[in-house]
Amino acid sequence: MASETLGGTAALKDLRDGFTGEVITPDGPAYDEARTIFNAMIDRRPSAIAQCETPEDIAKALRFGRDLDLEIAVRGGGHSVAGMSLTDGGLVIDLRRMSAVVVDPGARTAEVAGGATMSHLDRAGEPYGLATTGGRVSTTGVGGFTLGGGAGWLDRKYGLICDNLLSVHLVTSDGNAVRASEDENPELFWALHGGGGNFGVATSFSFRLHPLPTVTAMMLLWPADAGRDVTRAYRDFLESAPDEVGGGLIFLTGPPEEFVPEHMVGQLVCMALVTYAGGEAEAREVARPMLGLGHAGEMIVELPYAELQCMLDDPPGCRNYWSAEHLDSFPDEAVDLFCARASDMIVPSPSQHVLFPQGGATARMNPDFPIPWRRAPWVAHPFGLWEDPADDERARRWAHDIRADLQPWSSGAVYLNFIGYEGEERVIAGFGPENYRRLAAVKAEYDPDNVFRLNHNIKPAPAA
Repeated sequence: MASETLGGTAALKDLRDGFTGEVITPDGPAYDEARTIFNAMIDRRPSAIAQCETPEDIAKALRFGRDLDLEIAVRGGGHSVAGMSLTDGGLVIDLRRMSAVVVDPGARTAEVAGGATMSHLDRAGEPYGLATTGGRVSTTGVGGFTLGGGAGWLDRKYGLICDNLLSVHLVTSDGNAVRASEDENPELFWALHGGGGNFGVATSFSFRLHPLPTVTAMMLLWPADAGRDVTRAYRDFLESAPDEVGGGLIFLTGPPEEFVPEHMVGQLVCMALVTYAGGEAEAREVARPMLGLGHAGEMIVELPYAELQCMLDDPPGCRNYWSAEHLDSFPDEAVDLFCARASDMIVPSPSQHVLFPQGGATARMNPDFPIPWRRAPWVAHPFGLWEDPADDERARRWAHDIRADLQPWSSGAVYLNFIGYEGEERVIAGFGPENYRRLAAVKAEYDPDNVFRLNHNIKPAPAA
């Protein structure tokens, strides 16, 4: 049904009748703001945006969308680089009004509504000195992050966020409410550990939290031409570092900050980001191998975890393209290829040429979950953000050239939250072939018509 005719339909009036939230259509003044998502490359015009406030709103919106045969997108944080939280001519189920977080400090748990961002969760735990692994920026939606597995600064210490997941409430494609936990619908609960938004709209999550009164962040800067030596040193440091250490090795444009030497501002630089789940004195002792390399600029600070989470928030309004290659090893030859590609990045821009460490609890915990990428010790993550549409092809080529260079050391698996749509083979690689078949059976039970297909899609298994 065309968006210009939907506004006058009886079905839309029925949806709005008793709807707790707000239903926005193209003729409304809030429409353009409501359809804006993180990736400025994505410009789609849904027929309606249902900004839900309750699970009942979600169920009603789903029935509306299915009755009119509208494509359905689900929006939480809106960070999908492929724009999967937006649709042309269809219905967006927008969860942003459902953002409450309730922390039980005695039980060390948090109940998190489906539209919350990491900032909502991080700030709710901060007064109690409690936290769990979160996305590396505060604006990431908790829902998509968790359902994709959830890697962040704390994963080497506490595992992925899905390892800390206690239960999920969903509204399924038929509008029914379902709870999944270890004891209730356990096969669905297994699928929600990395299977994405394929099985329903997550209305709330329950997480295990950990005592974490403070963290330490170290940003150490070198000129880009020192990148090979620094990257090798960072690799060697992380391979023997305790689980409390996280962070990343990042080539980026030197920002206009006090800790950045004036001659490095606006230039390609190499930064070792060392995060530590603990205080500064202990962090300095652990990070001595990196601190002794003669860096040109530094910022070392002990701070609450919620503050670390927003230190590197990405600027809105940029064009985005990301990809990833998970690596079983990272020898000197791979280091050289990785560092050489940094010069192909768009500079100046907010783009980042990133190497993230995994290992620690990420690799040890819950091997049964459908996230085979967790076993790789390293992941190269070209994270492109730029402003000029003329740079689109260059940014895409840079990302895929990095992947091609590192293929000899690739694990073959991939964290799907780190990429856009790169074909069905990459989707299957995100879960592993055996896991994919098992997930397809769960999909057939909870979404046999593939209503929730705007995601890294798992096709329902054919009926026996």
